[in-house]
Amino acid sequence: MREFDPSRLDVAAFAKDAGELSGDWPVAKLERLADSVAADWRPDRRPAVHWLARGEQRGVPAGQRQAWLHLHADVVVAMQCQRCLLPVEVALKARRSFLFVHGEASAAELDADSEHDVLALTRDLDLKQLVEDELLLNLPLVPRHATCPTPIEVKAAQIDPPDDAPHPFAGLAAWRKGRSQN
Repeated sequence: MREFDPSRLDVAAFAKDAGELSGDWPVAKLERLADSVAADWRPDRRPAVHWLARGEQRGVPAGQRQAWLHLHADVVVAMQCQRCLLPVEVALKARRSFLFVHGEASAAELDADSEHDVLALTRDLDLKQLVEDELLLNLPLVPRHATCPTPIEVKAAQIDPPDDAPHPFAGLAAWRKGRSQN
């Protein structure tokens, strides 16, 4: 069995050998993901991405062999709750299968018509970058606690404008009145 390098993965050979790679990468080593999440508020904890990649070669009726890569990745990161602004733990999971074909044009054409993700076959796929891309796609748009740990106080002054505040459209009304007289 060959050894495969996750930073320069030969996808065709990996699929042909039904290869399997796994490991852990610290979130700090995935710069784009690290920039997208809050700094961890627990210094005793260093979040790491647990990942597994498995290659597979499938036959198709035309007699050609297809190279597939199955990817699993999990991590729990800290993000800022958009309700209370306190840290919230968010579990990110990526479960994807990729079909690899020869050439960018073929990949783009098949990707548009396929329910699977289709990528161009390469001899030097950076698995770390692919894992990071998939985790970034799974970040919540609005991270928040199911129930915030501290209640959020909303004061009446924050909701209702003062009675003597000018109406925001008063200027528009005066302008329209002036135009209708001309």
